Amino acid sequence: MKNKLLGLAFFGIASLGLTGCVVNVGDGESDWDNNGSWEKVQDSNRKNLSKVALGMSKAQVTTLMGTADFNEAYIQQDKEVYVLFYRTQRTHSDGKTTKDECTPVVISNNAVVGWGEMAYSKI
Repeated sequence: MKNKLLGLAFFGIASLGLTGCVVNVGDGESDWDNNGSWEKVQDSNRKNLSKVALGMSKAQVTTLMGTADFNEAYIQQDKEVYVLFYRTQRTHSDGKTTKDECTPVVISNNAVVGWGEMAYSKI
């Protein structure tokens, strides 16, 4: 009986010691941490976007800018059109990137024809 009481007391004290332990593994969907990663990405994208030039190929853009956050592709009048979206401004505080937080780069026939909302609206 004494051993059972000692065992019960041990587990009771041990469980009290563990009540403050919390492990946060995240939601598994967010690439952003609280150390400003999204700010670094936006700053880098804005800096690199200033180096994009009309006529650059899609390969040159992706080498300079990296992988786009979103992309679209279609055929228009026998030309391949690609739109690459890069995160450049924060609109929502939810930690997720949306198209309205991105700047589009429009590539037609493997050459940059424009970037920004005006270029995107003209396709």
